[in-house]
Amino acid sequence: MNELKKNFSKWVYWFLFAVCVIIVYNIIGNFAQVTLSIGKFFRIISPFLMGMLIAYILYIPASGIEKRLRKSKFKLISKKARGLSVLIAYIIAVIIIVIIMNVVLPIVIESIVELVNNFQGYYDRLLDDYSKLPEDSFIKSEQVNQILNSIKNINLADYINVEKIMEYAKGAISIVTSVFDAFVTIIVSIYALLERGNIMKFAKKVTYTIFGENTSKKIGKYFDSTNHIFFKFLASQLIDAIIVGIMITVALSLMRIKYAVLIGFMIGLFNIIPYFGAIVAVALSILITLITGGFTQAVWMSIVVIILQQIDANIINPKIVGNSLEISALLIIFAVTVGGAYFGILGMFLAVPVAAVLKILINDYIEYKEKVRELKTLEKSEPKF
Repeated sequence: MNELKKNFSKWVYWFLFAVCVIIVYNIIGNFAQVTLSIGKFFRIISPFLMGMLIAYILYIPASGIEKRLRKSKFKLISKKARGLSVLIAYIIAVIIIVIIMNVVLPIVIESIVELVNNFQGYYDRLLDDYSKLPEDSFIKSEQVNQILNSIKNINLADYINVEKIMEYAKGAISIVTSVFDAFVTIIVSIYALLERGNIMKFAKKVTYTIFGENTSKKIGKYFDSTNHIFFKFLASQLIDAIIVGIMITVALSLMRIKYAVLIGFMIGLFNIIPYFGAIVAVALSILITLITGGFTQAVWMSIVVIILQQIDANIINPKIVGNSLEISALLIIFAVTVGGAYFGILGMFLAVPVAAVLKILINDYIEYKEKVRELKTLEKSEPKF
């Protein structure tokens, strides 16, 4: 009987192995068709994925609002805290989007169009101011002449095609605002926020059933750590970018710097990327101000922007982010460089939280191996009877 069971198990094993080989062979032979099918599948579920992403982004404000509403003295409010928190979070998000779409973006796009169209005029004026400087001026050097010549050869229209930008924007908006997709996305995000407790319970039950108690606890621990890091980083970077953008826009507007809103928006946006973003944004801002406002205005603008960036780096950002990531500046620079090289801007943005998660995993692995080594040492040192 035992021999029959063993033979049956072997036949089942080899049958499953043969089925897997056939499946892999068919996938390789019809790779293009499989790729198309996978692409089609992701296009079909894209509203669902977008809804989950929106729910993920709105989780922090919704949960924060819910905690405050639950402390309310009014029973109706405290009882309906979750539903009201989701509603308020959506209202805030819609207000922010409306402000950006109707106030900020039109000014930014108008500034870009004007800058592109008037670039040659700005350059000629800059060249005229430069030629009026004394010959013994330290600014009149071979390096500056080379920079001015390189600027002369730049045609912004080759790099910034306003018509194409508008076409891409309209295309993106038309995709997002597709009636059915938008409806599914919003419904999914609302239900995900309302049912987040039940979703987490179900996920824990599934991991417990598949992996057992110890492994499921470890998965839960790393999932919570990863969530905390990503939530903290994404939310804090976005809030910090908004604060920096507003501060710089207000300061440059008071200084009557041309394209103050564009520069503030650009620096705030680039500030999302640690280290490199701020450097690139400030360099571009100085170049824009140098061309449009002259050398003196560019110097004063750079001084003000650098001071505000230092205030942000040393006071505002630490208050928002805190020490939750606990990774060195060298690791951040390395992570951003690698992330940007392989995955572009998105890779640069997500490199820091990914590096923080990997650091936790590596540290835990090292601690585990050290404990195992200590136990083996103790076992060897114990006397044998």
